[in-house]
Amino acid sequence: MTSLPLYRNDSLRRIELRHAADGLMQRAGVAAADWAALLAGEKNQPVLILAGPGNNGGDAFEVARLLHERFFDVCVVFPGAPDKLPPDATTAYQRLIAAGAQTVPSVPEEHPWSLIVDGLFGIGLTRPPEGGYAAMIATANRLAERDTCPLLALDCPSGLNAETGTAHSPTINATHTISFIGAKPGLYTADGPDCCGEIRISPLDLDIATKTEADGHLISLDDFSGRLNARRQNTHKGSFGNAGILGGAKSMVGAALLAGRAALKLGAGRVYLGMLDPEAPSVDLLQPELMVRRADSLLQTDLQALACGPGLGRSAEAARLLEQALKAPVQLVLDADALNLLAEDGRLEGNLYNRFAPAILTPHPAEAARLLNCSVRDVQNDRIKAACELAERYRSHVALKGCGTVIATADGRWCINTTGNPGMATAGTGDVLSGLIVALLAQDWPPETALMAGVHLHGAAADRLVAGGIGPVGMTAGEIIDAARRCFNAWVGDRATL
Repeated sequence: MTSLPLYRNDSLRRIELRHAADGLMQRAGVAAADWAALLAGEKNQPVLILAGPGNNGGDAFEVARLLHERFFDVCVVFPGAPDKLPPDATTAYQRLIAAGAQTVPSVPEEHPWSLIVDGLFGIGLTRPPEGGYAAMIATANRLAERDTCPLLALDCPSGLNAETGTAHSPTINATHTISFIGAKPGLYTADGPDCCGEIRISPLDLDIATKTEADGHLISLDDFSGRLNARRQNTHKGSFGNAGILGGAKSMVGAALLAGRAALKLGAGRVYLGMLDPEAPSVDLLQPELMVRRADSLLQTDLQALACGPGLGRSAEAARLLEQALKAPVQLVLDADALNLLAEDGRLEGNLYNRFAPAILTPHPAEAARLLNCSVRDVQNDRIKAACELAERYRSHVALKGCGTVIATADGRWCINTTGNPGMATAGTGDVLSGLIVALLAQDWPPETALMAGVHLHGAAADRLVAGGIGPVGMTAGEIIDAARRCFNAWVGDRATL
């Protein structure tokens, strides 16, 4: 699967200006009308179309005209003034009227609809809808639920920020979204997946990839397929590196065990656990291949990669051990309490910033907020910005976890992951992710590639579980480990057959 490029609003507007004479609104209308006709079903079905005061409204007029000409019973709601529309939208409105259709100022509610089309604001709205338009959005959502009919959003559900994925109140709850020219990042992170439903990208016959550099991309197997190589026959455990897990403070030993089991089952040659709890078991009876030792001893072990944080705690001892790890010339994965300690201690932050060996940070939104000294709302309101700020501030690769995990690098590049499901919202899944990433690092994967692959695999494994009837409700972190092993080996096998 090819990585899908993502474009911010400024990039899209430059593309639109470059192709201003190419009839983009008419092309958008055709693409959307084709899908709308399929969603509405048989001809003569009633279709409700909401048209806004800008060019998204113009797209809606084009869709309405084309559906009218295909003999659908179209009702176009347009509360605005035709003489205040932008030029292209004015032309589309005039074409609709010339075709014999009419508009009405408010939403009729007396009969059921087979389809509702949202053409109110698209990507143009970055603040909460107000007044009558807010009421139209709320009514559209209610009618779609009442009539159990599809709700198709043009370009972006109205009320959703197309750059950040923040859903204002109210926002269209689309079952389907057709996005024009290129994909927008806000459709795939934060509230975007909940608001967009099924997404289709219509490039409108533009070859923008050759003339416009994408701002980001969606992660796909293409990003790391070159590393999915079958193992040579002539190998031994030393060929696949030594991975370490530093954590397991009192009452949190399970976190380190989960991370260690994940690292082992993703192929690290040896996995060492350094436990802070002096009463921690010296062997994992369910996974005796793991080598358990005291935390200080772990830092004296020859490691290719070290994950710090699973069950680490925030004690003075944990801070001391983290400082030693930050000074060690080993690749690091920092998660959980390792991140909280970083946020609390400027000296540790300096140790991380001045490292030469690569580091990966995997915060959830609350941990990211502590690292950036801001609120969780600030982080979630612009997840891409937050991830990029973290990567720059700490000179590290960053995965800001959550719906549509955002990966950012210190040089400003970013991408979004789309695998995963709500079943992952359970204790221990972050520990499993740390184990997956540290295993790939131990096997000599480049840090950025290991991070993308680990995040993508983590979500894909959870998706496999749901497809097999396990979850999303009640899915456990431990179940993801074996699913990740199966998924990864399937990827390697698929590539071997190409």
